[in-house]
Amino acid sequence: MATTSGPPTRHPTGATIYSVAERAGVSIASVSRVLQGSQAVSEKTRTRVLQAAEELRYVPLAAARSLAVRQHEAHGLVLPELSGPYYSELLMGFESRAAELGQSVVLMLAQGKQDVPRAVRRLATRVDGIAMLGSSAIPDETVTALGGSKPVVLIAGDETPAADTVRAENSSSAREVTAHVIDHGRTRLLFAGDPSAGPDIRDRYAGFVAAHEEAGRQALPPVPVALREDDGTALADRLLSGELDADALVCANDELALAVMVRLREGGLVVPDDVAVVGWDDVMTARYVVPGLTTVRQPVRELGARAADLLHERITGSAVPRSAQVIPTHLVIRSSCGCAPAPPTLPAPRARPRRTQPDSPSPRTRRKRETR
Repeated sequence: MATTSGPPTRHPTGATIYSVAERAGVSIASVSRVLQGSQAVSEKTRTRVLQAAEELRYVPLAAARSLAVRQHEAHGLVLPELSGPYYSELLMGFESRAAELGQSVVLMLAQGKQDVPRAVRRLATRVDGIAMLGSSAIPDETVTALGGSKPVVLIAGDETPAADTVRAENSSSAREVTAHVIDHGRTRLLFAGDPSAGPDIRDRYAGFVAAHEEAGRQALPPVPVALREDDGTALADRLLSGELDADALVCANDELALAVMVRLREGGLVVPDDVAVVGWDDVMTARYVVPGLTTVRQPVRELGARAADLLHERITGSAVPRSAQVIPTHLVIRSSCGCAPAPPTLPAPRARPRRTQPDSPSPRTRRKRETR
């Protein structure tokens, strides 16, 4: 970009595209093409326009540019709420990737909205495409409310012809973690979570049932609780009071599992001796609590980033026909399930410096010693 020899000239009333065109001696169409990055202008014209824009400190209005290029350069993201680590991780992954793609993010929370589909239609007027979570808090008709007018990516939802989907694998890992608990000799397992809350919880319970069937057992019905800290505390109180009877809890997320562990300990029970507890997500706290929480690692931030990628591809027309991406999950064994805790990793001892023989005393030192 060209620079000037003196300080930039300030436009007294605020620079416009017209004042830039006048300063550069070109048409406003040429200014528009240069600022949009078009290659259909000469290098000489580009230099003059950029120099004029810098001298006038001209910044094009985003709204005006949106009208010109028929794009908002923004992605919409619809979430049920923002409480808990899951939503913050998902949002960070989505926003970070959107920023790398040069897009801003407009967030809408379904919580408190009387008419979510209508709110989504209003959001669609401000963005180029929308990603939303597959949750009972966001009605199914919300996906079809746009009528194909804007690209839609469904996160952690069921496959649908109306949208692209990206989700983490749930059933197989839930079966694996449940089978692991059964292998520890636990016989009264409860699944904590509401399968009707969303496809991901439904599939985790399906894996819980599958593990019981493989072991020749009958799975108990789920305990339909929300996945928040307070709900975990209340669930533990039901165990402590004897309302629920279990020697193992398979929790649908880590927030629930961690709250259960803390409350059980306060109530005098020992995890995992009295009750084994496992979770889902592998939040950072899971590795620092005692005992460490056995859980399933779900790459939530990657889930958000993949959704932003897929939405951008659909907006720009580079995406293949409708796709359903599934991100693998992995069982993480710690000790809340009954496994022995891993021995601590100690740092390697530092080598002691080798002692060397003292240097021979100097003649002056010898003379001092001899005269004592």
